[in-house]
Amino acid sequence: MVKHRVHGYGQRQNIYKQPEKNEDSNEAEIIQTRKNIRGRGALDNPTGRFEKLLTEDDVESFEEEDLEGRQIQTEVFIDKTKSIVTINDSPDIGMEASINPYRGCEHGCIYCFARPTHEYFGLSAGLDFESKIFAKPEAPRLLAEKLSSRSWQPKVLMISGVTDCYQPLERKLKITRGVFEVLRDFRNPAAIVTKNFLVTRDIDIFQDMAKHDLIKVNISLTTLDGDLARKMEPRASQPHLKLKAIEMLAKANVPVGVMMGPIVPGLTDHEIPNVIKAATDAGALTAYHTILRLPWGVKDLFENWVREHYPDRAGRVLNRVRAIRGGKLYESDFELRMAGRGIFAEQIHQMFALYKKKNGLDRPWRGLSIEHFRRDARAGQLNLF
Repeated sequence: MVKHRVHGYGQRQNIYKQPEKNEDSNEAEIIQTRKNIRGRGALDNPTGRFEKLLTEDDVESFEEEDLEGRQIQTEVFIDKTKSIVTINDSPDIGMEASINPYRGCEHGCIYCFARPTHEYFGLSAGLDFESKIFAKPEAPRLLAEKLSSRSWQPKVLMISGVTDCYQPLERKLKITRGVFEVLRDFRNPAAIVTKNFLVTRDIDIFQDMAKHDLIKVNISLTTLDGDLARKMEPRASQPHLKLKAIEMLAKANVPVGVMMGPIVPGLTDHEIPNVIKAATDAGALTAYHTILRLPWGVKDLFENWVREHYPDRAGRVLNRVRAIRGGKLYESDFELRMAGRGIFAEQIHQMFALYKKKNGLDRPWRGLSIEHFRRDARAGQLNLF
C-alpha cells in the first residue's frame, strides 16, 4: 500500500526539485524523485485545485525494487447522469452539441486538456483521470428519449468532445456502440474523434449511416513515432493501427479524416508533412489540427513528463510552448487557446496548410445532413423503458 504524507493548505507538489547548479558544471541538473508507472501517462497524482488537503507519496517508505514496474489498476464507476447531450457555446469549438459516454480516459494522453475535469469529483488530473473512469451505461436510452422529444432540433452530435468514446473499456461495455445504434435508427448525424483502432468494430453501423450522410470519423494521429506514442499516449492505439483504421473506414465508404491534435511545438511539429502524407495514402478525406494547450494542472503534468522522457529536449519544448503562449505555458483566451500566437505558431499553421493542400485534403467535403432525421424511429421500443 502506498503511504502518503498529508499537508495542509498549499500548492501542488512537483515531483522534480528545482534545478540546482552543479559545482562542476554550468548546467542545471534535474533530480528525479519518482519512478514511472507502467501503462500510464502521468508520473504523479497531484491534489486537485479544489481540495484543501494535499497528499504526496512517501517515496522514502519504499525500497527501490518496489517502485520499479509499479502498476495501477483501472477502476470503473457508474455515472447515473439524467441527461446525455451537452450543449456547447464556446466560440472556438466547432460543435454545438456533444455526447461523452465516459468521464476520464484510459488512454492516458499526457497532454489531454480534459484532465482537470476530474478535479470536480475531488480526484486528481493525474493518475486518477486515467485510472478512475466513470461510465454511463444508460447513455443509449437517454439519447433515444432525447431524440424522440418534440423539443429536439436535429443537429450534428460530436461523440467524445471531451474523452475518447472508444477507449479500452468500450471493448467490454459497448456503450458507444449502443449510442451509434440509436443515432443510426433516428438518422441523426454525428462526428467522432478517436485515437483507438476499436472504432473499426462499428463499421457496420457507420456504413448504414454513411448512406444518408450521417457520419464522419476523425482519427487522431499525433505522431508516426511508435516509441513517442507509447510514452505520450500509452493506451491509445499505435500509429500504424490508426493508419489501418483510416484505411479500413475509407474502403468501407465511411468518410474519414485525420486530426493532428495536439501538435507539440519542438516535439512533433516536424512530423506534419509525414503525418498528412501517411493519412492521405491511407484514405483520409480531410485534415485538421490543434496546438498543444495545457490548462490548470496539465501544465505541471506535461512539464514533469517531458523532463522525464526527453531531458535533452525538454528545455527546447517548454520554451517553444512558452513562445506561442505569451511567455506562459498556457493562455485561456478563446482566440488564443487553440491556435497560440507568435512566429512559431504561425509556422505550424502555415506548414499544416501547405501540406494539407499539397495532398489534396483542402478540397470541400459535402458535410453531414439532418434532412433524413426521423423522430419516431423507436416509438414502440421507448414504451418499454
